[in-house]
Amino acid sequence: MGKIVAIANQKGGVGKTTTAINLAACLAVLEQKVLVIDMDPQSNTTYGLGVSNQDFEHSVYDCLLNDFPVQEVIQETDTPNLYVLPATIDLVGAEVELAHAPNRHGRMKLIIEQIKDDFDFIFIDCLPSLGVLTLNALTAADSVLIPIQCEVFALDGLGKLKNTIRLVRQNFNPRLEIEGIVLSMYDRRLRLANMVVEEVQNHITDYVFQTIIHRNSKIGESPSVQKPVIIYDAGSKGAINFLNLAQEFLDKQDVKEHQTV
Repeated sequence: MGKIVAIANQKGGVGKTTTAINLAACLAVLEQKVLVIDMDPQSNTTYGLGVSNQDFEHSVYDCLLNDFPVQEVIQETDTPNLYVLPATIDLVGAEVELAHAPNRHGRMKLIIEQIKDDFDFIFIDCLPSLGVLTLNALTAADSVLIPIQCEVFALDGLGKLKNTIRLVRQNFNPRLEIEGIVLSMYDRRLRLANMVVEEVQNHITDYVFQTIIHRNSKIGESPSVQKPVIIYDAGSKGAINFLNLAQEFLDKQDVKEHQTV
């Protein structure tokens, strides 16, 4: 049974999509079968994994609103073991259309239940908001992975997100937990970046991944060629960072599994 991880932060520009693409790709390279669900109408995750809207007729929108079979929408990427449930601009209307739909917060959970046994991990790349689409992701997920950039106002909104997670636990998904916080866009030359890392590691010690994602030109370039950085330049610092994060993520799953036995 696959583990379902929502990648969320209501603050934009913190690296959610970059984390979704590259963590998933590195897990796939480590021989895990991985699905990424694109829940953002900008469809940057879909594009960044090498899938264009010419490659498919239906998207996650059709699964959410029209009950289209999810198995027929999932696309294989050029990275072995890595798949994507694509998004299009149609998803813009989903927030409004779902507002009065029955079980509007649980539709993604029903979709994932059809396929979760087919994958080791399922990642949901969320919008930078706490609307109906993000609540769908949090209701379906086992855990939440929170990227935070190493810049000013890095912790903005983290309290609100944690409060939202608490409310989702109370009302929709009691099993939801925080998978961890990933520090990204780190530049060791900047005093502020080092201050943010120190603050986060000192105050949120239980959740922070040890692996930090550095600012790296190859991470920035890889979306333009529609490839994860591990495929674009496996020897780059960015690729090595994400590979280390993927291994730490897997190690964490092993620890949790042994704790529950």
